[in-house]
Amino acid sequence: MAFAAAILTLFPAMFPGPLGQSLAGRALLEGLWSLNVRDIRDAAHDRHRTVDDHPAGGGAGMVLKPDVLARAIDDIPHVGPRLLMSPRGLPLTQAMVRDLAAGPGCLLVCGRFEGVDERVIERRNLMEVSVGDYILSGGEPAAIVLLDAVVRLLPGVMGSAASGTEESFEDGLLEHPHYTKPNTWEGAEIPPVLLSGDHQAMARWKQARRADLTRTRRPDLWSKIPAQKR
Repeated sequence: MAFAAAILTLFPAMFPGPLGQSLAGRALLEGLWSLNVRDIRDAAHDRHRTVDDHPAGGGAGMVLKPDVLARAIDDIPHVGPRLLMSPRGLPLTQAMVRDLAAGPGCLLVCGRFEGVDERVIERRNLMEVSVGDYILSGGEPAAIVLLDAVVRLLPGVMGSAASGTEESFEDGLLEHPHYTKPNTWEGAEIPPVLLSGDHQAMARWKQARRADLTRTRRPDLWSKIPAQKR
């Protein structure tokens, strides 16, 4: 069965957006995954389609109403985990992406304003997920990032199976540098080892460069690599 993604948003016109292009878009057309986008406002029962209200206890901004959002969640058919895109959530990792890609699908709730009533998060078992330590105007761009990462790992989406394994974060290390023709460009040469035809030497070079880049650019990742694997 194809991976089924469902999205709850106040701005359904933002989808499929980039997900309708390139690998993800082609896979969507080929039925390798599906996308069901619903407007949260459809779950509002008043004539103004009200979805937010002032935060209890005071403060700036507005908060998505629990009754409206809960109805929207209950009304949308979906399978798999329920995820709320949130800056306070668990960091999105490649391991999480692989787990999602191996499952039947997921529901993504795109927050707006100051956030979502906490009771909905608790009562509807929403897992909060963050795509980085910064603030977006809403959860929609974050949902697109998450789905792009997941869809490319679905069976039949990428042309080469190795494309999904020889990349940054797959084993804790960043990816090695890449080169292509011309062999000399603006006086800079492709490292000779990559043109040597010696596959073992090339593999050693790539692994060494991965280690160097991770150690210098992402010491937080490097510190988690067991000494025997460095």
